[in-house]
Amino acid sequence: MGRLRARYAVFVLRVAIGLVLVVAGALKAPNPNAFASTIAGFDLVPAAVAGPLAVFVPWFEILLGGYLVAGYLTRAAAWVACAEFVLFAGAIASVVVRGIHISCGCFGQADAAPASWVDVARDAALAAAALFVALRAPGALAVDGRETG
Repeated sequence: MGRLRARYAVFVLRVAIGLVLVVAGALKAPNPNAFASTIAGFDLVPAAVAGPLAVFVPWFEILLGGYLVAGYLTRAAAWVACAEFVLFAGAIASVVVRGIHISCGCFGQADAAPASWVDVARDAALAAAALFVALRAPGALAVDGRETG
């Protein structure tokens, strides 16, 4: 892939991942109680942790997504996004394997279908895209303004 093409591929992926995170966070932030119920339903963290996570995660996603859209601290933001998507894919896979019929909660209450392997595949694809961005950051039109190497 030519250098210019790679810079714009990173740009497109960076902005797409950032927008996914901003939208996901924005859809969850208004109703932390519903998101806390979803987190608790995964049965992976103590119930006392679900509430604080339900408040923190959406705002973290919005901030992280904003960093990616702007191309600010791009490499670090992409690594964090990659780790987040891997974590989410693992959590969703665990409920699918355990037969727990619950929404993944990825896009708030708009995401009512039970978690499935499709959700795992989506998060794995987003993790792969974030990894590509992390390795080739910042791409074109980034606040970081560095050339890709």
